[in-house]
Order: sequence, then C-alpha cells, then structure tokens
Amino acid sequence: MSPQFQAMLQQAIQAFQSGNFDSASLILKRVIQADSKNLPALHILGLIRVSQANYSEAADFLTRAARINPNDPSIQYNLAKALADSGNDKGAIAHHKKAVSLDPNNSEAWLSYGNTATNLGQYEDALIWYGNALRLNPNYVEASLNKGATLNELKRYEEAIAHFDKALHLNPNYAEAWSNKGVSLKQLERYDEAIAHYEKALILKSDIDWVYGDLLHTKMKICSWLGFADSLDHISKQVVANKKIAQPFSLLALNDDIFLHKKSSKIYAQDKYPLNPALGLIRKHAVKEKIRIGYFSADFKNHPVAFLIAELFEIHDRNQFEIYAFSLKNANDEMRERLVASFDHFIDAEFMSDIEVAQSSRAHSIDIAVDLTGFTQDSRTGIFAHRAAPIQVNYLGYPGTMGADYIDYILADKTLIPTQSQEFFSEKVIYLPNSYQVNDRKRLISEKQFTRQELGLPENGFVFCCFNNNFKILPATFAGWMRILKAVDDSVIWLFEDNPWAVENLKKEALSHGIDTNRLVFAVRMPLPEHLARHRQADLFLDTFPYNAHTTTSDALWSGLPVLTLMGETFASRVAASLLNAIGLSELITNTQEEYEVMAIDLAMDRKKLADIKLKLSNNRLTTPLFNTPLFSRNLEAAYIKMYEEYQTDL
Repeated sequence: MSPQFQAMLQQAIQAFQSGNFDSASLILKRVIQADSKNLPALHILGLIRVSQANYSEAADFLTRAARINPNDPSIQYNLAKALADSGNDKGAIAHHKKAVSLDPNNSEAWLSYGNTATNLGQYEDALIWYGNALRLNPNYVEASLNKGATLNELKRYEEAIAHFDKALHLNPNYAEAWSNKGVSLKQLERYDEAIAHYEKALILKSDIDWVYGDLLHTKMKICSWLGFADSLDHISKQVVANKKIAQPFSLLALNDDIFLHKKSSKIYAQDKYPLNPALGLIRKHAVKEKIRIGYFSADFKNHPVAFLIAELFEIHDRNQFEIYAFSLKNANDEMRERLVASFDHFIDAEFMSDIEVAQSSRAHSIDIAVDLTGFTQDSRTGIFAHRAAPIQVNYLGYPGTMGADYIDYILADKTLIPTQSQEFFSEKVIYLPNSYQVNDRKRLISEKQFTRQELGLPENGFVFCCFNNNFKILPATFAGWMRILKAVDDSVIWLFEDNPWAVENLKKEALSHGIDTNRLVFAVRMPLPEHLARHRQADLFLDTFPYNAHTTTSDALWSGLPVLTLMGETFASRVAASLLNAIGLSELITNTQEEYEVMAIDLAMDRKKLADIKLKLSNNRLTTPLFNTPLFSRNLEAAYIKMYEEYQTDL
C-alpha cells in the first residue's frame, strides 16, 4: 500500500473512531475507487455502514473483503453480523461458522452465532454456541441471558430461570434479565413472582420494550386491578406515540379502541416481523386444477381453535382444493390424530425456521396461506413476512388486524367488521355470509348428568355464569355483575377458576361491592365433553367486554345455554354478537352497559321469557347457519375462489 493510501486510511480510521462517518466514508470511497481490492478500506467501510444501520450495504462491502481474504476471522464475524442484521440469518450462519472455526476462542463470535441460530429457530444449536461462549467466559452476562431466552423458547422454563439468575448474580441491575425471568415465571403460572420481576425490570429501565403491557396482562390474569385505569391510560398514550409498550394481543382485552388496536399491531409487526425479502419475489403461480390451501397453526391439538375448525378440514371440497397443514407445534392427543387424518398433507414444521417454512410452502406451490395463529401464543408471523404464498389470510386465531402489509385478507362478516370500520384493518376484508366463525358439529357433549350440588351451585337459585379466561374480566364488567347479583336474590355467578390468586382477588372485589363471597362459585378445568355438559346447570351466560367469549360463546350455544353480550366497536368485542345473529338470537345483543345489566336482571326475574329464549335456541341450534358446517365450508370456499381469481387476473 502506498504511503498516500496509508495516510488516507489512518485519516479515515480517526474519523471513524470519532464518529465522523461521512468524512470517513468519503475518504474510503476514494481509496476504493483507486484500488477496488483494498482490504482495509472495504472492511472499515463495511463497519461504518453497520454503525449507520445500513446493513445491506455493509454486507456488500464485507462480502468483497471476505473474497479477498476469506481467512480473516474478524471479517467473517462482521460479515455474519451484517447479514443477520439485514434479515439474512440463513446467509449469516455460514460466515459465523467460518469465523469460529478460524478463531474458536472468540466468545463474542460464539454469542453472535447463537443469536443467529436462535433467529432461525435452531434452538438446540444455539444452546451449544451460547455454551461455548460461556465456557470461554463464564461471566458473560449477555450469553447467560440469551441462553435463558432460548430455553424459554424450548419451554424449558426452570433451566431458563437458572441462567437468568446467573445473569442477575453478575449484574443485579440487568433489566432484561428481570423481564425475561418474568416471562418464564408467567409461563410456569407463578404469576405473583412474574409480576414482581416485571416491576423490577421497569424500575431499572422504564422504557424496556413490551414489558409494561406484559405486566398489566399478567395482573389481569390474577384479577389484580389496583391502578388499572392509570396503567391503561399510560399504555394508550404510548401506543399513540408509537412506543413499543404492549403486545397487541394484551391490548384486545384492555379497551374497545379500534384505532389503538390497529396502531399497536402495526408497531408490533414492524418491530418484530417486518417484511423480509430474503426469498425474493414469489413467482406467479400458473392456474392449477385444484387450489392449494395451506393452514398454518401452532394449535393443531386440543385447543379452542382446533375445536372450532376440525370438521372444516374433513369436508373441504377435494374436487376444487388440496389441503395442507403446516403444524408449528407438536402435540400428542386425540385432536391431533383427528387433524392429521383430515388433511391431504400434514407437515410438521415445529423445528423449521420461519424462512424454511416459507420455502417449504413455496416449494409446495401453496396458493393461499391461512394464518390461524396471528399474534397469539407460539405465533410464527415471520413465516408470512417471508411471503409463504401469493395470497396470505388472517383468520380465526387472532381477533383483530395484524397491521402487516403482507397479510392480504381478513375473513369477517358484516356484524364483526361493519363497512365503516374497514379503515382500521390493514387487510382487505372478505365478508362471509352469516358469521365468520366456523364450528364443528362433532363436538361431543358428555352424557354425564351433573347435579348442582356436586358443582357447588345452589339447588334453586339463579345461576349466571361466565367461563371466559380471567384476564378478560375488567373492573367495570365485574362491577356490573355485582349490581346484577344485588338485584337478583339468591343468584350466584359461576366463573372459570384459572388460578388461586384470581379467586382470592375476585372474592375481595365482591366484598368491596357488598356481595357475599359465597355467591361466587368457581369451576375447575375438566375435559371438553364434561365441560359442555355442565353448562346445563347454568341459567344464563354473561359475556365479558371488550374481549367477548369467542369459542366459549359457541360452547355455550352448542350446549343450549343463552349468552348475553355487550357489543362494542372492535373485532374482539363483536364476536359474540356475530354468533348470536347467526343463530337467530339478536335479542341477546346489547349496546350499553346499562342495557346489558337491565336485560340480565329481566331475564333472571322473568323465567318464562328466559325459557322462551332457551326453546328458541334449541330450535335454532341445528336449523340456522351457525352450526351448519357444510354451508360454512361452501361460503368459505367461494371466498377462496374469489381471492384466487383476483390474484390470477392481477386485481
């Protein structure tokens, strides 16, 4: 290298080290123009682009450097990181492997290797690479944290906690370790400890991503409502300000603000699952004899989504459609067996990375990819960010918009998403007649005849019930229930028992409203057929607001139990109304809290009126569209054909 270039490089390095990236870039570009294979200039310019978060250009410069000297471990390491940061984790893996083979004693390289493997869903490999980093540096706090987070992904929560504890021993003020340990504790249903850890994380770092929302959601799971209004106000303001404050699923149960629901989904999708072009544009599919539908779900098992949709897979028209399952979580139960038998092709994708699942979908020429999980537990939205199919659909699993441009359609009905609400959905709305919700007519109701006594219910009193998850119960809803109990002598409310903290807190709330705690009865978990059978001992199901009963409404109606709902503005607050309209019971839809309470009291007082509604429900159960699965299947297939035809004509 000439003295002139050497001086220019030194000048560029000094500018780079002082943060003057523009000046350094200008000098280095002059060097490269004169000498296109100047290794130090390419390497440093790549590092500058990394510092500027221009990862794609960084990868280009570092790739050129790696071609000149493929045996420089630092170039391989930096190239791997640039590729990973640009979203090309698969491309990064080879360079990580090369970097650690050239310099196996670089703990940072092993950590980065582990991070990329984690991003690809290669969790077992990631554990090995994090282990290598910790072997080289036992006090590597970030490696302990990331290994714990990967163990979380593998649902090995106790092991994860041990690694978070090690990180906290090394750095007691590590906010991310506190919050990640909170996630493990929450999954272990140690909610009180999870809350304490989330609170500690926020004390240390008040703006840590998503934790504030996780904290409030965990409090809602145990019905701990102290400071609820202030917390919700804070979350709402932060969402408006584009802050990463709460995951969209948790917000569904907290308010009925359709604008905020879309906003939070967009923030989350853009942060966690931005459009990823690594696979390139998807090729135009030629017209096939059969449209290939791919259903993607983590819930092909004993799960509410499967309980609703199982029969649909069995009766799809095989003359027009070829049906694929992409199972994102393994299971071993009777529902899994039924589902495996109901698909033309069942692909176990749990241990495939998002990009690999998308590649598999493309390889099978899937025309329409249906996401049945959305932003619920074990979601894999990254698959759709890679564009798994030319048409991508949000359906059933997540009651709201995904806020992502790469999800093309959402399936709904006119009750669920009125025309004037379409602007609050990033997807195009495809309307199904009747209700959007599929149902399974094969859901068994046990022949077991429960007595009220064995269920802890009064023999003669009026039994209101709500079997929704406890996190759906808001203070205002519960206060309304207590007013209803006050107005109806000898009545009780029968609630789902999710955890002991919720039971204790709800009893305390009841006392604060002047209601004897004996008027709250709690139902333990039991198999679905028995659970459906015990509905017969209730008189009226009281829905929650703003997150309605969804599958739970179908369960009640299928069992012959009327559901009283309060309809709001958001998807989640209009589902029960959709189902009631489809079964011909629109008289059970209310529009205000006052109307909801008055009708509940009226139906409890007027037994003939309630008996007439129950008779109507019995008559409508198999004669109206809600539980007519073949009719639903034909309507859904017509929607798929419409999507496919629009795609083929480039509309």
